[in-house]
Amino acid sequence: MANAASGMAVNDDCKLRFLELKAKRTYRFIVFKLEEKLKQIIVEKLGEPSQSYEDFSASLPTDECRYAVYDFDFVTEENCQKSKIFFIAWSPDTARVRSKMLYASSKDRFKRELDGIQVELQATDPTEMGLDVIRGRAN
Repeated sequence: MANAASGMAVNDDCKLRFLELKAKRTYRFIVFKLEEKLKQIIVEKLGEPSQSYEDFSASLPTDECRYAVYDFDFVTEENCQKSKIFFIAWSPDTARVRSKMLYASSKDRFKRELDGIQVELQATDPTEMGLDVIRGRAN
C-alpha cells in the first residue's frame, strides 16, 4: 500500500477497481472514502455502467468529504463517441474541518495512484459538479 502525505495509505482495491473502470469499463463511477480509523483510503461505492450521473451525484454524502472517479461518455462536435475520466474532490462546506484538511492533504498523492485521470474537479456543492460543468470540461 502506498503512503499518502497525510499518513493515509491507499488500499490496493482502489487501484484495482480504477483499472477495471479505465480498461474494462466495468463501472460508471467509484466513490472513495478516507477511513480515519484504518488510516487508509478505501472503495465505498461502485456504480454500474448503466447508472446515470444523477445516481452518481446522489451517492455523495451532503455533509462528508469524498473522492470520486466518474467515466463520462459524450459525443464531440465531429460526432465522435468519446469518454473522459473525471477525478472529483468532493468537500462540502458542511463537512468537518478536520475531514476537509485530511482529504485536501491526501488528494495529490491519491490521485497519482490512479493513472489515467483526464480531468480534475474540486466541488464544495452540487452546482460545482453539475452535468453542465462536466460537459464543459470534457471538450
